[in-house]
Amino acid sequence: MQIQTDVMDAARADALRITLGLQQPIAAGDPLPPFFHYAYFWDAQLAQDLGRDGHPKLGGFLPDLGLPRRMWAGGRLTFHQALIAGQEAEKRSQVRDVVKKEGRTGPLAFVTVAHEIWQNGHLCVSEEQDLVYREDADPNAPQPTPPSAPMGHDIQTRRFSTTELFRYSALTFNGHRIHYDRDYARDVEGYAGLVVHGPLQAQYLMLMAQEKLGHLTSFEFRGTSALIDTEDATLCWNDGACWVRGSDGRMCMSAQAT
Repeated sequence: MQIQTDVMDAARADALRITLGLQQPIAAGDPLPPFFHYAYFWDAQLAQDLGRDGHPKLGGFLPDLGLPRRMWAGGRLTFHQALIAGQEAEKRSQVRDVVKKEGRTGPLAFVTVAHEIWQNGHLCVSEEQDLVYREDADPNAPQPTPPSAPMGHDIQTRRFSTTELFRYSALTFNGHRIHYDRDYARDVEGYAGLVVHGPLQAQYLMLMAQEKLGHLTSFEFRGTSALIDTEDATLCWNDGACWVRGSDGRMCMSAQAT
């Protein structure tokens, strides 16, 4: 098990609030919006301890499965009670499962990591993250066809700027180069441009769900296609279901909120 402690610094939460375009300032003693804990518990490593992708090298807390590309594929969260800005919290993490598969484009591995966030002796957030490991991109391989996405009853359309991607990477201490190094994203990992963070998309969907439902008790999401910074994204809602629709109508992320 890995245990980390961090103070839920109100200034960092307020910087994330500004990045997301939220109006209400966050001060010490305020409850944090859902998923803001992702801006804390940094895993800061020296440059020589990073992989080529900018993440910490595999083989430490996360296993090395011989597959060089990795991304956050989805997750499940249960919100027991709000985390409070300005107070210390503890994150307890463990690798729960490792599954190897043969996908349409080659071998895959899925790693499930479980987290618990505690504050003042109370469990505040339970979370499972699904990480996917892949081989290097083959430019000659046929590309899988992602599922199509309908339009929701309520929609928000936006484009993610490079500044927003940079700010979110900085606030979450996410060094993954696909979010800020266009040459690397295109030439090494085979994307059409910079990739919009899965957690950033999930964060916006959670904020949409909170606006519709009030206090969230759970949220589950799954990424199905990379969203690129040069395309318009449509955030859709329909009675607890929410999703991100790419500019060509494909499903980039699907989610369910309660």
